[in-house]
Amino acid sequence: MSISHFSRDSGRVPAIWGKVPQQNRNFTGRSDLLEGLRRGLKSEVTAVVPFVPKALHGLGGVGKTQLAIEYAHRYRSEYDLVWWIPADQPMLVKSSLAGLARELRLPIAASAGVEDAADAVLDALRRGEPFDRWLLIFDNADDPEEMNDIVPRGPGHVLITSRNHSWQGVVDTLTVDVFRREESIEFLMKRVPRGISEEQADRLSDALGDLPLALEQAGALQVETGMSIDDYLRMLKEQTTRVLGANKPSDYPLSMTAAWALSVSQLAGRMPEAVELLRCCAFFGPEPIPRDLFDQMPEAFATGSRMGEMLADPIQVSRAIRELGRYALVRIDSENRTIHMHRLVQALLRDELDPAEYAAFRREVHLLLAATVVSYEADDNTTWPRYSGLLGHITPSQVAESRDPRIRAFALNIVRFLYSSGDFESSRELVESFIARWVADGGEDDEHVLSAQRHHAIIIRELGEIQQSFEQNQRLMVRMRQILGEDHRETLLLTNSHGADLRYRGEFAAALEHDKESLRRHQAVFRAGHRRTLRVMNNLALDYLLLGDYATARELQARTFTMQRQAESKSSTVNILSSWNGLARVVRLNGEYREACDIGQDAYEFGVQQLGAEHPWTLRVAKDLSIARRRAGLVEESLELASHTFELQTRGWGVDHPDTLASALCLANAQRAFGQTSEALELIEDITARYPRMYGDSHPFKYGCDSNYALMLRVNGDAERARVIDEAALEGYDRVLTREHHFTLTCVINLASDLATLGEVEQARMLGEDTLGKLRVLLGEDHPLTLAGAANLAIDLRVLGDDERADVLWEDTVARYTRVLGAEHPDVRVMRANQRLDFDFDPPAL
Repeated sequence: MSISHFSRDSGRVPAIWGKVPQQNRNFTGRSDLLEGLRRGLKSEVTAVVPFVPKALHGLGGVGKTQLAIEYAHRYRSEYDLVWWIPADQPMLVKSSLAGLARELRLPIAASAGVEDAADAVLDALRRGEPFDRWLLIFDNADDPEEMNDIVPRGPGHVLITSRNHSWQGVVDTLTVDVFRREESIEFLMKRVPRGISEEQADRLSDALGDLPLALEQAGALQVETGMSIDDYLRMLKEQTTRVLGANKPSDYPLSMTAAWALSVSQLAGRMPEAVELLRCCAFFGPEPIPRDLFDQMPEAFATGSRMGEMLADPIQVSRAIRELGRYALVRIDSENRTIHMHRLVQALLRDELDPAEYAAFRREVHLLLAATVVSYEADDNTTWPRYSGLLGHITPSQVAESRDPRIRAFALNIVRFLYSSGDFESSRELVESFIARWVADGGEDDEHVLSAQRHHAIIIRELGEIQQSFEQNQRLMVRMRQILGEDHRETLLLTNSHGADLRYRGEFAAALEHDKESLRRHQAVFRAGHRRTLRVMNNLALDYLLLGDYATARELQARTFTMQRQAESKSSTVNILSSWNGLARVVRLNGEYREACDIGQDAYEFGVQQLGAEHPWTLRVAKDLSIARRRAGLVEESLELASHTFELQTRGWGVDHPDTLASALCLANAQRAFGQTSEALELIEDITARYPRMYGDSHPFKYGCDSNYALMLRVNGDAERARVIDEAALEGYDRVLTREHHFTLTCVINLASDLATLGEVEQARMLGEDTLGKLRVLLGEDHPLTLAGAANLAIDLRVLGDDERADVLWEDTVARYTRVLGAEHPDVRVMRANQRLDFDFDPPAL
């Protein structure tokens, strides 16, 4: 992405000017359209109601895009922000919007998750913060139904270009037609300043139907060849006859078809290599083509490529590109290092080819796309801008049609890039199209089909479709083992992924055994320090944590994180962040809250810097950091971060998503700790109904949510309902995790408080005695949860008249609590006030 920040020395200019194509120095006429457009836009600058977008619509080649470019350049002084958005494909729109996040000073990196960053940008634009004088241009937005919800309504302006007349009735529209004759003449006189008379320009304009794109082609040819107007018109007539005689479909203006054919034939005589490059460009999408695509190919791709020899000569490539620009067959954007070809020219070029040539040039584009990222890992955030530049060409070039293993591997890397960067919806749409095409071409047993299905299962699981992912991976595991073998790379990758399915189902013990075997196989096939092996180690550490073995989890997590941070591991930023957060989480669960805050803060800052504040993993880190702050007694800071995280999570994924549900629990817990008990109860009531729909009725996380709900009910005065819910949750915990588990014992502590509140103190004492013994064995005598159990038991003993035991236990506990957490920690103050301590549940990311 290239962004220019203009100086303010000469008049008011935009603070942000992004992706707007270079101004056409030959732009002529259209003054009435420009002034009318400006008046229509300017009249609503100070309107109270949101601005209604304006659409320029008309046939291909009439100059809609050029008009929008000219408007942006001519009136840029009236805006603080001008941003250009290619709108052919929805995924490109979101990607372009996401690139604006950093420029708006939102806490999001340029490589943040596309969906999240784009939504944050749209929200900022609608609110007019930090700018309310903005202009967004959606170029080639030909699907109003798809685009209308994305187009922001706010204090700024939106300009749309489209061939689709359906925008009428949706937004204000302005029809763009061919040039008036005087505009055509003016344009040609300016384009060919010393080689054409007004009378000749009039004849040429008449022959070309006043179509701006055809006039640009004719003018460029006149400048480059110096042929006479009579010769040009004669040759144009011959080309027109040839086109008519070929009985081509009448999708394109006849004048454009003939003018284009004449330019290409002249260029072919001058530099045939440039025509090869031109035809190649016709098979990309109409979006900007990165100049780097035409660098020398790696040998593995150059062999058998018709462009390989030419691309090995950078001088010839540069000359060919410049020739195409001089003939106005492409537009070269030097600032952004991209090449633009009008979709009409692309269509004409493709239509002239026979089937064999058509297939050959399409294959060439596939090779160019794949070769440019063959050495770049798709989950490495530093490579995401490079991958992003290719997105607009995947569908138009029909990558899915290729049976070349190299191209299919590239296609799957695009999918991986999309979901690694947080754009799960686009990755799902793309991978499903690949699967459908590849299965139709070669059946379901193809290795790339199996790999695509593995990616698909990851994506739908991240989108919250837990059961579907589990079932798909179960079937896929059987087929991969049969077709590829136990130790094939794809089988091992699936094995690691399937461990997450088991965790999401609450089968923590099964996940542990599964991941132990997965680690053994990864170490045998790869090596101990390989990034794939380290991913398995990270998952295994999570398994131990979920089963309450914090000592083993901590040792393994610390070792994994240290190895991932070493450059030779080649671990991705996402994997490093996941491991970093895992370390902060296990330190917190060990009761070291301040240390967990320090580690979590480092991880969060790393996530924001590298991935952006709204990337899924940054949000997971933020949620865990909020929990650590709450445990450390930094309640107000915890609430602020929990609120922010829940807002971003809800906006990006909706409420019914595993991460959103977890952030909602985090927020409710923070609200309770801050004293907002009624707000916490309202939130937890809603979330409690959603947990079984997401995880099922017997998942540990469901019981944890129920226990939190019971806690909120008790602190809001309904201890009887709290007891019933806690008893049911405890029964479930005992069944799926056993009584000797951290989650279960937390529930028991809260149930004892329910009983004590209801006057059943002896039962509370009995539960408390048993629980304290188990906590001392499981977590140690100085763990805050153990100390909370002891503090509550001391209260019950005193109520029952056993003052001697109560005093001994109280003195020992308060001394330990003060040493572990500090005298000013809220829990220590609560204990000193002889009030009961409550502990809540927070589900870890799986």
